[in-house]
Amino acid sequence: MSTSTLIKTNSGITQVSLEAKFFSKRCININGEITDELAIDFTDKILELNLESNEPITVLINSPGGEINSGLLMYDAIVGSIAPVRMICRGKAYSMGAVLLACAGKRYMLPNSELMLHQPMLGGRVSGNASSIKSISDSMLETKKKINSLLAKHTEKTEEEIDKATDFDHYFSPDEAIAFNLCDEIIEFSKVIDFVKEAEW
Repeated sequence: MSTSTLIKTNSGITQVSLEAKFFSKRCININGEITDELAIDFTDKILELNLESNEPITVLINSPGGEINSGLLMYDAIVGSIAPVRMICRGKAYSMGAVLLACAGKRYMLPNSELMLHQPMLGGRVSGNASSIKSISDSMLETKKKINSLLAKHTEKTEEEIDKATDFDHYFSPDEAIAFNLCDEIIEFSKVIDFVKEAEW
């Protein structure tokens, strides 16, 4: 359900969605599970904001993770953005959500937010003959290697260290995330307000 707000314009009072209002302030929300639809919407917004200017883009994330391929599309948009992307974890950034936070130019967490890393998970029920199951297993190992390589790049850890950290559901408090180089700074919500207020209407 989309929440709306009222803004004052030259033609009077107009009702707009909060998402549209935030977007006009160069702020994008990643809320909920990472899906193909969310990834396409996100990359379209990153593209449009880059066409407008090279001023910083603020991304607020609260996600349990989701589809890896969709997340990798979002990853490509973040690291490829000419406009600097600063990512703020509010609530949680688990699995692919943590990867997205780690790859941003500036990475922030609110004091009571949390990250989580783990190995790629199988979605749905695995079925088929032995060859099919082996193919799925090989594909998952390749995906694991790719994600670990990306995390190693952005945390400056070795792939062996990343592999050890993702052997199980590894939860990180903000302080632990900073120590592991998944995050740069813990900020108060007032700083988020300052970031969003930077862009003038």
